[in-house]
Amino acid sequence: MPTSIRPATPADAVAVTALMNRVDELEIGRPETDLHTVLADLERDSWLVPDGERLRAFGLLWDPSGGERIDVDLYVLPSHRAESDRILAAMETRALEKARANGAARAVVHLHLNATPTLDTGLLKERGWRVVRRYHVLHRPLGPARDPLPEPPAGVRVRGCADEDDRARVHALYQESFAGHFDFQPRPYETWLHDLGARQLDWNLVWIVSAADLGDCGFLIARDDREAMGWIRSVGVLPAARGRGLAGFLLRHAFGVFAARGRDTVGLGVDTRNATGAPRLYERHGLTLHYAVDTWETVVR
Repeated sequence: MPTSIRPATPADAVAVTALMNRVDELEIGRPETDLHTVLADLERDSWLVPDGERLRAFGLLWDPSGGERIDVDLYVLPSHRAESDRILAAMETRALEKARANGAARAVVHLHLNATPTLDTGLLKERGWRVVRRYHVLHRPLGPARDPLPEPPAGVRVRGCADEDDRARVHALYQESFAGHFDFQPRPYETWLHDLGARQLDWNLVWIVSAADLGDCGFLIARDDREAMGWIRSVGVLPAARGRGLAGFLLRHAFGVFAARGRDTVGLGVDTRNATGAPRLYERHGLTLHYAVDTWETVVR
């Protein structure tokens, strides 16, 4: 008898969080998924396979581009290959519907998956998926003595993101800083705010850096709502301002703020093939490998 599959609702949030934390434990050795994050995710298209009061599998889909690029996530316990196959088929179908509604002729779908996943990657290959990129999730211990707030370099100023004008400025800096990066999806301001979770974001953890000769030229977006660690979501510097140590200064500033808040660990993710030297920058600042994530891609027509 086929297993049932249905959309998730907010009433499923606790069961979804438990499943995702079980997958975390199997893949990275400890649970790192928070209930409030799951509740936010359930605003997206979703599928789940129940197993009594527990879940066997859970999938998410969202549209980051307004075009052909669609993102999905899939969390599944080992030995549930059939359930994985059904959710993948449903997500591929929905991805094409989304892309066509955006005016695209095809869907280019990305799935971010632990490099040693609970999901059977043989199934992905059979369905035509392939790995196109690898990311590293890095982490670093923090402490007040180790991580005081740094003094800005000469001619450099850092300020918080105090108002709507500053938010719009961070958006512009984000778009320009990441324009040449792999899988960058340009987004208008309102879409970017939505994807960022602006209503829940602590804007006290967003900073803009400026240089005397260039004006505003970099930013860092952090978040402190994850139980496992403080998180640096994005750090970017305009091409004209690179090589001046601004990204490193922003990192040290974030380390100091997190340490002052009592955090003992900070983390971030990085593209291992980043062309701006970010992996080496993070290594110099004491960040080490926590786990690796592969980006799998398929094209649906």
